[in-house]
Amino acid sequence: MHQTALTVFTIAGLLGVVSFLPPAAERFAIPDSVLLAVVGIAIGIATQIPAPYLSGGAVRDIVGTLQHFGLGAQSLLYIFLPALLFEAALHVDTRQLGDEVAPVLLLAVIGVLVCTLVVGFALWPIAPVGILACVVLGAIIATTDPSAVVAIFRDIGAPRRLSTLVQGESLFNDAAAIAIYSLAVAIMTGARPAHPGDGILIFCRQFGGGIAVGFAAGWLVMMVMPALRSSRLAEATLTIGFAYATYIVGDHYLHVSGVVAVAAGALAVSAEGRRRLAPSNFESLVTTWEQLAFWASSLIFLFAAMHTPELLLHARPRDLALLAVVVAAALAARALTLYGLIPVLSWVRLARPIGGDYKLFMLWGGIRGAVSLALALAVTQEPSVPPEVRQFVGVLATGFVLFTLLVTGPTMRPLMRLLRLNQAPPAEIALRERVLGLSLATVRNQVEELARAHEIGAEITEEVVAGYRRRARSPADIAEENAQLPAESRTRTALLVLADREQEYCLEYFEGHTVSRKVAAALLSHVARLRDAARSQGIDGYQEAAARLRRFSPWFRLALALHRRIGVAGPLARELTYRFEVQLAARFILKNLTVFNRDQIGPLFGSGPSNALARQLELRLAEIDRAIAALKLQYPRYAHQLGAQYLARTAARFEEQSYRRLRAESIINQDTYEDLLRALRRRRRRGEARTRLDLGLKRQELVRRVPLFAALDDPTRQAVARLLRPRLAVPDEVIVRRGERGDAMYFISSGAVEVRLGERPVQLGSGDFFGEMALLIADRRTADVVALGYCQLLTLAARDLDRLFGAQPALRDHIRAVAAERSAAAVSQAQ
Repeated sequence: MHQTALTVFTIAGLLGVVSFLPPAAERFAIPDSVLLAVVGIAIGIATQIPAPYLSGGAVRDIVGTLQHFGLGAQSLLYIFLPALLFEAALHVDTRQLGDEVAPVLLLAVIGVLVCTLVVGFALWPIAPVGILACVVLGAIIATTDPSAVVAIFRDIGAPRRLSTLVQGESLFNDAAAIAIYSLAVAIMTGARPAHPGDGILIFCRQFGGGIAVGFAAGWLVMMVMPALRSSRLAEATLTIGFAYATYIVGDHYLHVSGVVAVAAGALAVSAEGRRRLAPSNFESLVTTWEQLAFWASSLIFLFAAMHTPELLLHARPRDLALLAVVVAAALAARALTLYGLIPVLSWVRLARPIGGDYKLFMLWGGIRGAVSLALALAVTQEPSVPPEVRQFVGVLATGFVLFTLLVTGPTMRPLMRLLRLNQAPPAEIALRERVLGLSLATVRNQVEELARAHEIGAEITEEVVAGYRRRARSPADIAEENAQLPAESRTRTALLVLADREQEYCLEYFEGHTVSRKVAAALLSHVARLRDAARSQGIDGYQEAAARLRRFSPWFRLALALHRRIGVAGPLARELTYRFEVQLAARFILKNLTVFNRDQIGPLFGSGPSNALARQLELRLAEIDRAIAALKLQYPRYAHQLGAQYLARTAARFEEQSYRRLRAESIINQDTYEDLLRALRRRRRRGEARTRLDLGLKRQELVRRVPLFAALDDPTRQAVARLLRPRLAVPDEVIVRRGERGDAMYFISSGAVEVRLGERPVQLGSGDFFGEMALLIADRRTADVVALGYCQLLTLAARDLDRLFGAQPALRDHIRAVAAERSAAAVSQAQ
């Protein structure tokens, strides 16, 4: 058989074996990685059997192929590591990782360095090799395996914060370990001079450069993603190419850590993908990567573990004593990091304190896997490394990995149960029981109705529903139990449920094309902030986070500054359009949440939390209504167009749901269904074109609307217009501040402002002007002037005032008369 065919046949056979391992691991309640290691070692032992002793052509061919399989340690990392890192990062909660970035980086960087040095110096006095070989071994065993950690944590149901800490560490500690490992090996073989400063610079360049390259590449991929027009196959293909290209470009061409680059890029894709991709598309992407990671983790474990018998072949009895020192030193280094360095972060307020139960579990739960085995294998395959060092590193690294897989891995589940880390908080348990009780009560009622409809006897019906009747809960029972729980705990949990439901509404609107990708991303970011604030600060934090949606973003303020400084109105128009769309979509969602709070939160948590949430929703809705009303008042035509567009998008979503229902009920055939969807997609593309907002800042039109200038003839009005500059004021903006030096006066073309001078503020509307007193009577502003809504203003600079007055004496006299009246009124009010 051709060698290529033999290789393909061998890999197919390994995949066939792998397919039976997950159910077997579930059957025996052990982690998948443990079983993979055992099977890999068994295959490695089989490859040591001479060919004449093997029976059967297929078995002989497979074993012979594995014996001469030309896949070295470096190849294992290049082929399999990007898939493992990318998939692991997709499951990390990036917002929670941001909250835990300080302890994660300390564990991933300082922790690796501590482990490397502690293990190295603990072995050095008793090892048959030099300090550099001991340091190389310390670096190899300092890296936890992301695939093993993620798989085990998913299986045992670890708490979210614990999962974030350990998964985040496992993503980034590979880079620190590989950097230290590469430098130590290079110094040991004479390829690089031994200089500590050189090592620090290399590590900083690799780690920091990897983060920069990864995030830049991830951001670029997400910018390109909309061009794929929501094709799931194209999106998955792009991310696969991105993962491998980032690893190779970073590692080979830019000389930064490819491991960190892939992890950082995957985190960027994870964070943006959840907001920019349709929910079903992101789920499909995750599923694709889970399949790739399953193949990659399984094969890299098998290939790496297959070399274990070869690495342990020359082990000696004293290696057991050295292995015991390695295990003790690694645990001591881990304890030093967790109990000595992590508390410092809490003391300087860079991180939340980590509980003792979490620290104990993290101390014991550092699983090593295929990456450590591949690095150990790389040392044994490096001809420039002395033979005694190759044996020393290969035996002890392999022994330590086997210890973590065969001793640490199987004991993680019992340890978690012992520490009660897999138990939910009492409020969540109570909520789960109530939801289950109400759900089972609904199931019981449905079964009873079905039995009556089909005339099934009462005895048979009772036999079926008896179990549901015992477990079902009535709303009255739930209300009574609610009263026994602390009100604050119920309210906080209800807020989290409400935030989760708001997120689901955002995703539904995006999936149904009711809102654009950019609007959905903004709303999802806002919901994430709401949830984080509710979790950490309760209802006060929720209220503060809700207020952020009303504020103008930095991009809006930048666009406003561009308009005022250089007269560029395009970015401001786009930001206003975007703000209007976000506010309108948020209003729809808040209306839905009000119903959800009344129908779902109330029965589950009681009237107290439900009423508290209702007040928060009313406040949010009132503020959004105020913001929308301000936009509608200034731009009624655009508001009408946008409302019609949203309604049309919603109608299209209902239409698609109707087609799906008709197809599911076989009322229409597949061809008709696809034709209808194609026509609907064409209409959607036409309807998704963004309605352009005209800011209405054309100078001639604004001048014509001011009564002072309306009576002027066209040439004079044009001359006046050249002296004026259009300006858009936003709601609650302080246009003129009391005490500042006046450099301009303002004419109101449309909108209204409030002059705050004394106890009785004065409102000015279209056709009025303000700011003239600082130019005519004094050099300082005498009052605050605040925009009550969006206002279209005309600004006259102080240097142009004399030119205007010289050309228009009547206008000069009128403005001076009004200024004198206002000055007299201000003096009278002061007295």
